[in-house]
Parts: sequence; C-alpha cells; structure tokens
Amino acid sequence: MGKSATTNDARALFQSLLSAYSATPTNLKIIDIYIVFAVVTAVIQVVYMAVVGSFPFNSFLSGVLSCVGTAVLAVSLRIQVNKENKEFKDLPPERAFADFVLCNLVLHLVIMNFLG
Repeated sequence: MGKSATTNDARALFQSLLSAYSATPTNLKIIDIYIVFAVVTAVIQVVYMAVVGSFPFNSFLSGVLSCVGTAVLAVSLRIQVNKENKEFKDLPPERAFADFVLCNLVLHLVIMNFLG
C-alpha cells in the first residue's frame, strides 16, 4: 500500500513539474538545454577518464573545468534573463548576454593557458 501511494505521489509531482515547465519561455528552455549539454559533456569526460586513464591530466582537468564553468555561467545567464526574477528587472537581456560572452571568453583563455 505504501509503494502505490509513493508511486502516485511521484507521478503527480512529475506531472506538476511538466505543466509548470511548459509555461517557461523558449529562450529559457534553450539555455536549459545548453546547461544540460555542458553537464553531460563533463560527465562523459569523467567516464572516459575513468575507463581509459588520465595521462595528460591537465587536459582532462581543463576539459571538465571548461564544461562546469560554462554551465555555471549559463545558469547565471538564465537567472539574469528570467523575467520573473525581480532582482534583475532593470538589467536588459542584451547586457546579460554580453556579460555571459565576456566571462566565457575569460574562462576559456584561462583554460587554454592551463593546458600549457
């Protein structure tokens, strides 16, 4: 009896999350896909390192930190672009995107320097 109630609760929670996410604007959904892509790429790199080995460890570390850093910057962009967030209501989306691009440029310059 407890398992059925838990399954129904999980199903109801999943349905409510889907209905709430369907109201999300398209630009935020695109940023979400980009974040998922960056995280999945980092996970693939970690799995590859675990299977094959980490001989050029700087390369592995640079790749993973690049993916994680990009995902963090994309989350920051999503927070700034979200219209429902009252904290950044005066910030135009173009400025938020310019900050994202500039921070990504600095991040990847540091990553390339770390490669040696």
